[in-house]
Amino acid sequence: MEPHGPACPGSVLFGCELTASTKSYTFQVDEEDDSDHILALSVVCLTDGAKDECNVVEVVGRNHENQEIAVPVANLKLSCQPLLSLDNFKLQPPVTFRLAAGSGPVHLSGWHRIMHREDASFEDDDDLSEEDEKELPPVMPAKK
Repeated sequence: MEPHGPACPGSVLFGCELTASTKSYTFQVDEEDDSDHILALSVVCLTDGAKDECNVVEVVGRNHENQEIAVPVANLKLSCQPLLSLDNFKLQPPVTFRLAAGSGPVHLSGWHRIMHREDASFEDDDDLSEEDEKELPPVMPAKK
């Protein structure tokens, strides 16, 4: 695979802010897009103007049965925990971020990673690995 070819994943900076007037933000991509998209959250933090109150941020998505689920990912308070590192918490769009408690403002930041599916070199890699496996000697049973 070429290091700068179309199959190389790209990353775009992501950010959104949740406030008393804008309590949710939905991150989605074009369904016609032939790429895989991952949203990797790095930091969630209180920003200028936040009150000393609990600010609970939820991630709203869908489970394996396509039912909506809401999971709290951060509980921030200005006096004790104004920011939280999420260590590139990976989510697949569409996903909604919701300020379930508090008035914010809470800023979420991270990376939108785009991986193109049109690369055919994966098939070539599979062929090579099958050939390598054929050349390996068979596993012999242990002697007693």
